[in-house]
Amino acid sequence: MAMGLEEAIQTALEFETRVRDVYAQAAARAKDPAARRTLGTLAAEEQGHINFLHAKLDEWRRSGEVTDERLATALPSRAALREGRKGLRQRLPLPQVERAAAEATLRRALAVEADVGAFYRRVVADVPPASRPLFARFLEIEEGHLAIVQAELDSITGLGYWFDVQEFRLEAE
Repeated sequence: MAMGLEEAIQTALEFETRVRDVYAQAAARAKDPAARRTLGTLAAEEQGHINFLHAKLDEWRRSGEVTDERLATALPSRAALREGRKGLRQRLPLPQVERAAAEATLRRALAVEADVGAFYRRVVADVPPASRPLFARFLEIEEGHLAIVQAELDSITGLGYWFDVQEFRLEAE
């Protein structure tokens, strides 16, 4: 059965709140200033999503429709992030305890971003066609967040990948 718009917005609010809380808590615990800044930016971005969804829910309840308003993002596009890798400077090595904590935080963030992305994929398929652009934009942004978190995780773990692109090969050619 197709999900109604009000139910989709309310469920999206639950997902966005959960994701925001993960980032806000991680930012509060982060010792590294760059990590704290990145996590804080992601938390603020998710709060913006929550505010936007509340406005759309109010609009829906008042008028029975939602206007096609584009959700803004403070974060760069996935293409811009890939381009930025060219100028990426080597990070200072983290002590093992900090690296383990950062990796755990990023894996948790990756999991909640994957969950919210899967939710938006389902919603885009389930809601009436007129409501799809609202959720398609959220899907696009959350996929960008997922890419950022994956890139940070790749950087911390040192597996030689950046946005799923292998940076070096261990095998001789």
